[in-house]
Amino acid sequence: MATTQFQNNLMCLQSNLLNFAMMLTQNRDNAYDLLQDTTLKALDNEDKYAEHTNFKGWVFTIMRNIFINNYRKASRAATVVDQTEDLYHLNLCQDSGFETPEGSFGANEITAAINEMTDEFRVPY
Repeated sequence: MATTQFQNNLMCLQSNLLNFAMMLTQNRDNAYDLLQDTTLKALDNEDKYAEHTNFKGWVFTIMRNIFINNYRKASRAATVVDQTEDLYHLNLCQDSGFETPEGSFGANEITAAINEMTDEFRVPY
């Protein structure tokens, strides 16, 4: 397929691709970004398109794969990795009081008091 014909076919699919992107993202701005990424990737990989195959299916598959990869990337970025000793932050309940300076100070006082205890009383803590 000639480069101009490839580009023309790709431009003819833009409205269909935008509708598909809107269905995937549910957001107009994200849909336009996905459409742009798909168009760019299709143009970059023009040489990988096998002639006499479903061009529309090929481009839609590119869009779907980009969406899935972006979703996975966003999911990994939202994951919190606790690097503290004994996974301290993961075991911390939401209403611990550490969100405020007073709560943090109070927790430090309690920890200091526990550390001053003899082993007989400190072991349960």
